[in-house]
Amino acid sequence: MITAIVIVVIVVLLVLWGVSIYNGLIKLRNLVQEAWRQIDVELTRRHDLIGNLVETVKGYAAHERGTLEDVMKARSAAMAGGQSPAQQAQSEGLLSQALGRLIAVAEAYPDLKANQNFLALQTELTSTEDRIASARRYYNANVRELNTKVETIPSNIIAGLAQVKREEYFEAEGAERDPVKVDFGQRDASIPPPSGYAAGTEAGVPAAPPVVAPESPPASPPAPPAQPPTQS
Repeated sequence: MITAIVIVVIVVLLVLWGVSIYNGLIKLRNLVQEAWRQIDVELTRRHDLIGNLVETVKGYAAHERGTLEDVMKARSAAMAGGQSPAQQAQSEGLLSQALGRLIAVAEAYPDLKANQNFLALQTELTSTEDRIASARRYYNANVRELNTKVETIPSNIIAGLAQVKREEYFEAEGAERDPVKVDFGQRDASIPPPSGYAAGTEAGVPAAPPVVAPESPPASPPAPPAQPPTQS
């Protein structure tokens, strides 16, 4: 009788443990899915803002066709459906690089830089990028916790039975992870010396001052003429 009670208690405890592990895994999976939906909303807004930004730049720099087409192609690739989080992160990284080149082009057009619509779009885009970065950290934190549960003992047993699998991080690999570098082609340009420096000297090194000969001392005044001798 006592043995049967002990067995029943052990079975009940195992069931409660399994249910607790299962509920925890499902909760983490739901958090990951919710976090990804937040990222998706912000990415959609980002794509819309970039499209509007391209149209604004086109009104001032229509001949920059190559740069504008690169941005639109990268935008279309980022908006393509069916991408995993890692693939989406790579597409967004390529879009960020194309966008960086577009912003570099805009620097050459003062009228465009002063355009209120262009400035408002830049501000909105910066705010959206900040929200995406925050949502990405939240998503990756939940993914890390879920993957830890799926891979470690004994929760991996319940994860296998419940078919709860690893999730991908939202981060790019390789060059797409680096910040966008904008180079205006002036890194190796020689800098002329200031106008106050003499020509023919090295940049930044002032010419030697001209050598001035010391002035000779003033000549002594001539001696007075000799007096004739007096006659007695």
